[in-house]
Amino acid sequence: MKKILFSLCLLGLSSYSLAATPLIEDGTTSIHRRVLTTPTCQLLKNPSDTKGTTLAAFSRYYVYEDSNDVLAVGASTNGTIEGYLKKDCTVPWKMQTALMFTNRATREQNIIFDSLETLESYVYSDNNKDMVNALRNDIKSGKKLDNIIAQEPQKYVDYKKQFYLLPILQSDEIFLENGDSMYGFKVACVNKNAVANTKSKPTNNDAGDITAFKAAIVFVIDTTISMGPYIERTKKAIKDIVRQLDSKQTEYGTLADSVHFGLIAFRSNIDNKPQLEYVSKMFVAPGEATSIDDFEKSLANLKEAKVSTALFDEDAYSGVNMALQNINWNSYGGRYIVLITDAGAIDSSNALSSTGLDAKALRLEASHKGAALYTLHLLTESGKKNNDHQKAKDQYNDLSFNNIINQSLYYPVNAGDVNKFGQMVDSLAKAIADQVELAALGKMGAGSAANENELEQSAQKLGYAMQLAYLGSKQDVAAQSFLEGYISQRDLINKITPTVTPVVLLTKAQLSDLHDLVKNVIDSYSKNVLDSSKMFDEIRSLALRMGTDPNSIDNKKSISELGLMDEYLTLLPYKSELAQLDEMDWMTLDAAKQEYVIRSLESKLNYYQIYHNDVGRWVKLAENSDDSLDVYPVPLEALP
Repeated sequence: MKKILFSLCLLGLSSYSLAATPLIEDGTTSIHRRVLTTPTCQLLKNPSDTKGTTLAAFSRYYVYEDSNDVLAVGASTNGTIEGYLKKDCTVPWKMQTALMFTNRATREQNIIFDSLETLESYVYSDNNKDMVNALRNDIKSGKKLDNIIAQEPQKYVDYKKQFYLLPILQSDEIFLENGDSMYGFKVACVNKNAVANTKSKPTNNDAGDITAFKAAIVFVIDTTISMGPYIERTKKAIKDIVRQLDSKQTEYGTLADSVHFGLIAFRSNIDNKPQLEYVSKMFVAPGEATSIDDFEKSLANLKEAKVSTALFDEDAYSGVNMALQNINWNSYGGRYIVLITDAGAIDSSNALSSTGLDAKALRLEASHKGAALYTLHLLTESGKKNNDHQKAKDQYNDLSFNNIINQSLYYPVNAGDVNKFGQMVDSLAKAIADQVELAALGKMGAGSAANENELEQSAQKLGYAMQLAYLGSKQDVAAQSFLEGYISQRDLINKITPTVTPVVLLTKAQLSDLHDLVKNVIDSYSKNVLDSSKMFDEIRSLALRMGTDPNSIDNKKSISELGLMDEYLTLLPYKSELAQLDEMDWMTLDAAKQEYVIRSLESKLNYYQIYHNDVGRWVKLAENSDDSLDVYPVPLEALP
């Protein structure tokens, strides 16, 4: 039985001839025809050659000419033909979409089937659970199965360290009996057993490798008026757990060397109230304080503000964003952020917001960083008087939803009870420290005891997931053998559990176009905020300026039909709210819902800027391609 791991290797090529532009995909007007190479591909100098330069699997090439069984290709769209590929060694890649595996700590390994029909036979089976479990047992025993291509790797594959491609070649919607649906994807993949020519080999020494596992716990705490008791209790929790860790010896030193704490404080905008001193401030970064004395000195000036803020809501998103962007999370296998506040977060569109980001954008960024984001929400009397509790709960439930364990890490503290709050902080810190202590002994934390509370149970589950991710990153395997098959979007038994995350690999040029589109829609709204019926007049004018046929524009046209969204967005296998929005739909929304749509778009606009500015996120799919064709795997949820 073959098991799979995915990697992308890049190989330098030389160019030698010029052509006009790549071919256009059938059924589109603007999408260039692309193919991916398989391990058998060789770049030929002439169409009739039998030997050429061996290429790395899954390098992307643009097709300039298609002559029966040979393709003339180039790494870029700039007109350079770099050679020829036999068509039968390539895979068409129309939409430049791919899948990323979710962390499988709370689910079984995914199975790659030989056909969509085989996949559906397990989904629709009357005894679905028994059939799937029997299949997994057969795979585990090594039994040869003709209709099974491969199985997902046991350990998590970190695409940020070793970028891999699981390109979507075809997507089919599978309708379930309860009215829900999921996708079956035809994908290409790489077999991990073909390691003969790789530089690295899997160590498979879990017990030895996991001992170096370290964790960082960063508290992001509201330090406005009324937060004094919670600030002091958080400081006490940190100092207490550090003392306990410092007393436990491992072969690498004390456990305090393996669990690092950080603390970030946040308040609100200081432009009109400088007495607040800061919007957000890092008092101690993980690893900075190595003793109790160091912590005492670092946290000595951490106190509540002396003046009140303009709003009851505070800039919690500023503190969270500082934790995500200003800490080197790559130094840690365990990554935890704990937000502590008694108020809601200032909305992304509010002039007092320092980030312009909303809960969804920050949740996606935390997922990208591999960090679990807890929220301890203090339900104080002042929050109740300001009618803030429900709004804040909705914000923080979204912010703290964790797709690995498929639950929110939002925990309210009734009446803002300081003692109850202290117990929660203590138990969370201890649960994480226990995970690291287990790792130091060469053991994996696989679950939690029945008598542990929900917060500790979530920490146990996430700790195990992070250990799997850490081992997957530490035990790299490169691979070069090609496979094709069908994979399910969700678990075959528990059909609400996602097993893969679809992404679209956007180029820098496409991201720039997307940025401009969203900005134009926001600007159209801003100009007509008092008369929303005129918004689509503005959008239709924009469509005309962009070259849409005047005869094709009428009041029923959606934003997509008006030609404002590029084909790479409108043809994706997902339902875009913005693409489908037309004037009639827009007018049925009340002012609050219209404002919500625009706020969400503004946050995404700001989030795209983070993508653009972080050079480490961009991947070159062929060594000779222009930098403008570098790609980043953008989750579908981040699209408008």
